[in-house]
Amino acid sequence: MSAQTTDEAEAGSEDGRRAAEAAAERKREQRGWYFYDFAVSVYSASVLTVFLGPYLTSVAKAAADAEGYVHPLGIPVRAGSFFAYSVSASVILAVLVMPLAGALADRTGRKKPLLAVAAYTGAAATTGMFFLGGERYLLGGLLLIIANAALSVSMVLYNAYLPQISTPDERDTVSSRGWAFGYTAGSLMLVANLALYLGHDGFGLSEGAAVRICLASAGLWWGAFAVIPLRRLRDRAVVREPGAEPAVSGWKQLVATLKDMRRYPLTLSFLLAYLIYNDGVQTVISQASVYGSEELQLEQSTLIGAVLLVQVLAVGGALAMGRLARTYGAKRTILGSLAAWALTLGAGYFLPARTPVWFFALASMIGLVLGGSQALSRSLFSHLVPAGKEAEYFSAYEMSDRGLSWVGPLVFGLTYQVTGSYRDAIISLVVFFALGFVLLARVPVRRAVAAAGNPVPERI
Repeated sequence: MSAQTTDEAEAGSEDGRRAAEAAAERKREQRGWYFYDFAVSVYSASVLTVFLGPYLTSVAKAAADAEGYVHPLGIPVRAGSFFAYSVSASVILAVLVMPLAGALADRTGRKKPLLAVAAYTGAAATTGMFFLGGERYLLGGLLLIIANAALSVSMVLYNAYLPQISTPDERDTVSSRGWAFGYTAGSLMLVANLALYLGHDGFGLSEGAAVRICLASAGLWWGAFAVIPLRRLRDRAVVREPGAEPAVSGWKQLVATLKDMRRYPLTLSFLLAYLIYNDGVQTVISQASVYGSEELQLEQSTLIGAVLLVQVLAVGGALAMGRLARTYGAKRTILGSLAAWALTLGAGYFLPARTPVWFFALASMIGLVLGGSQALSRSLFSHLVPAGKEAEYFSAYEMSDRGLSWVGPLVFGLTYQVTGSYRDAIISLVVFFALGFVLLARVPVRRAVAAAGNPVPERI
């Protein structure tokens, strides 16, 4: 064997060894990344969806005056509206902070310390909800605002890792597994919390004490499992442009990000489609319990059971749609899920009242499409983000997910106000999925990926 041939063989062996090491490191980071979904999803499932709204409302009512008003900062607010206003305030804070955090992460390359700050701020605020006894509604509102805003900021930073820890062909699978991990955690914690809540007398607890333990346990879970991604994820070095400022104000950075996105109109086209159909998704999630209780006259235990069913089925749905994406591409799979959403709402319109079995069937349909449509939207967007701007662009994406989903609830509320029917209100949401379907279908995703300067996967 000639010396040249020997050198080439050694070089090839070295390249193969480096590739294998890189793949192993990538898998290690991916496994760590999944666990942030596992850590944080219990907050969404147990705190926001099930326990905090009714409990904080009861605390506010206990502190209300004879006319049913509380007075935060001297402003008269109906006790029944305090939770909703607190959520709105958290959105405003998140909109201000998310672009700032995204820009700082991209320009310094230090996503992990920022993720740690956001995660443990949110976990601490959630754990502090244990102290929401008596008439401490102001403390409850403050902790909700902090926890919700911290969640949004942490998800910007978490999502921004996706393009860095996975190859283009891996992203649909990796994103779907993250969502599956999250729904698994939500299911496990929800089962434990419901057992404590429903059997609180047997544990020697009052109903309020059981709820406060459930709230605090979500914060402890969040903080405990956040350790895993923070140990496994790593920061990447960045090349800073001369004269670049490390951060600017939240609104100023948002404007700068949107101006930059105008250079990538196809990325903006996808973001618009996502904003519309995700508004429909978020509205269904938030209003399904109202539809079940007010229109279908179902018991609270039925509604809680339906939430748990959605969490469990969303695990399988996310994984199954990830597999479909490998065969048919993420875009086609998302389009299929939007059609399924529209059919689900159509079926929901005809559900008979006081029949839990049909509501569980509806929850099953929602669970099967929920996780997959969210996971694949995230992975598809990751292909459309220019390198080095991951956190900045995902801040805009996260605001579409959490900060701008207000049109759907408005349409739902106005439809009910005009017609007096929750059935008409729920069917009105079909327009979000239909319009989102049309807009997404018109996005040439392969050309959009190339325009962003990224390699185009074989199937997308």
